[in-house]
Amino acid sequence: MGEMILVSGPSGSGKSRFAEGLAEKIPGRRYYIATMEPQTEENLRRIQKHREQRAVLCFTTLEIPYHVGKAEISVGSTVLLEDVSNLLANAVFKHRKTSEDVYQDILALAERSGVFIAVTISGLRPDGYEGETAAYIDALNRLNQRLFEQSAAAVEMKEGIPKWKKGDIDEMAGIPRCGTVHLQRDPHAPI
Repeated sequence: MGEMILVSGPSGSGKSRFAEGLAEKIPGRRYYIATMEPQTEENLRRIQKHREQRAVLCFTTLEIPYHVGKAEISVGSTVLLEDVSNLLANAVFKHRKTSEDVYQDILALAERSGVFIAVTISGLRPDGYEGETAAYIDALNRLNQRLFEQSAAAVEMKEGIPKWKKGDIDEMAGIPRCGTVHLQRDPHAPI
């Protein structure tokens, strides 16, 4: 399996832009796996914003709302998965799949990648929710934890600032083809 980098944070925290910038530093073929299925006007605006952000980044974009493990990518390429939370929602609510199904699907894609960057929403709590929504939030949190454990490096975005939660700048430089990365280390993160 290629090296996995997990980029997490709340909605609007700069996760996507950070992950795109990281992928841009890696030479070679780059794929952007977009998982959002537009359901609302807000979804359409977010999709358009992301398309505009990556227009100059030389990604091959594949819009795949589920079964990302079957994406047609070049083995050893850089793959950015945007994002895990949408992928899980699509699988759970539309196809009655489990978080385990989604985890295995993500691993199947990551195994064919050279560098695999997964973007996900973090910090959601099921408090105040019931039924399917609370179950989805719990499943997302468990899936995020499993991806964190699998990753070589993990960064949490907060108000546009990346903070290392796993790995560090030195470790990131050791990921094949990543080169030099200049980011802020979270002084409170475990070393």
